[in-house]
Amino acid sequence: MRSKNYFFAVLALISLLAFMGLKIRIDKIPRQKVPGSSIIYLPSGKYLKYATFGYSSLLADLIYLWSIQFYSNYDIPHRFDYLEHIYSVIAELDPQYLDPYELGAMIAIYEAHNPNLAFRILDMGLEKNPQEWIFPYQAGHYAQMILKDYALAQKYYQKALAIEGAPPILKRLFAHATYRLGDYRTAWQNWLNIYQSTTDPRIKKIASNHLYLVKSAMDKEQVEQALRQFRDKLGYYPQRLEDLVSYGFLSQVPKDLDGRDYLYDREKGTITPAQSPWKR
Repeated sequence: MRSKNYFFAVLALISLLAFMGLKIRIDKIPRQKVPGSSIIYLPSGKYLKYATFGYSSLLADLIYLWSIQFYSNYDIPHRFDYLEHIYSVIAELDPQYLDPYELGAMIAIYEAHNPNLAFRILDMGLEKNPQEWIFPYQAGHYAQMILKDYALAQKYYQKALAIEGAPPILKRLFAHATYRLGDYRTAWQNWLNIYQSTTDPRIKKIASNHLYLVKSAMDKEQVEQALRQFRDKLGYYPQRLEDLVSYGFLSQVPKDLDGRDYLYDREKGTITPAQSPWKR
């Protein structure tokens, strides 16, 4: 039995050496003659896996290390055309190898400027590792910070939150994405839940600042709508916000979360908080 295992190990090693030898020979071809010559044609990882005799993880590691070198070479044109295929092969060889999914997505988003490809790579990582919250978290981060697509970010954060072991920061990211979507009432409830459920003073302060931000947005929406209605009916903006109550456009003039009056710009018909939520 041991001799049989030894035979397969040697055979796998020979195959890998041949693979590396082919790479070295191709690398010697002048790149100006063969654009992208460093790329080695890789069949589907499903078929490569059978050829490794149980050493598929080792081959995945070798291809991953080679890919880092490949994508670090800015002289190779069209190198991003191979990105999805290369990292799909690695995923098929070793589905639980997490680093390649993350790196592949980073290359796609920051180097190739192809967010959809980044999402496909991270979705593949989640599909093969449904217990890993890191993949929907990263996808949500890219959607929120780079695309400013808060609906997509919200969807990914929700996926991450459903996975056991997801960190508490995801609740805050989800709540902020909800706020940026303009769903202020839901955002208020989310931040209120965070504020009430934590014992960490730092998190309480963060939640309180966001509650201030959300309430200001809700009050601004309500008051400025009343100001427009007042102008449409009377032809001018009121002298004071209290006039909105006198004329029946508001039941009361709201104050900010700290009980302060909003600053009223009669010329523009707008209100602003008396202070920044981050300087309270």
